[in-house]
Amino acid sequence: KAETLLFAAARDDHVRTVIQPALNRGAWVLCDRFADSTRAYQGSLGRVPMGLINAMQRVTIGDLKPDLTLILDLPVEIGLQRAAVRRGSGTPDRFEGEKLSFHQGLREAYRKIAEDDPGRCVLIDANSDPDTVAGRVWAALRDRLLPTPASVVSL
Repeated sequence: KAETLLFAAARDDHVRTVIQPALNRGAWVLCDRFADSTRAYQGSLGRVPMGLINAMQRVTIGDLKPDLTLILDLPVEIGLQRAAVRRGSGTPDRFEGEKLSFHQGLREAYRKIAEDDPGRCVLIDANSDPDTVAGRVWAALRDRLLPTPASVVSL
């Protein structure tokens, strides 16, 4: 629960000092983690009651939610291999050092989030080369966030 509170405090600070000011300027904001991470890591796997997570979310981000969430999905073993390559000779962090079953549960938690909110979430098959995955990401952005020519109005 303490870890969840720390993540909530960090998210609150990030929303107030970075995200909301950028949105107020009309900028697009791209985050590599947001509230779904807390739901997956601390909620589904950490067994923190969802009522507590929901209450902290109401306090820290209120009604703010992403227009689009991309969930990059791939088999756990491949994800851990990629993390090891990125890390090089460094030590795995607390989450990377968890057992395979933890990571399998995490994958399922994210897949469930995508299934439960298909209007916001797109599950991207990330089990390909970087260019193919990037193409899938751009296609999701184009399909979900960019106006189609018929919806563009000239004034």
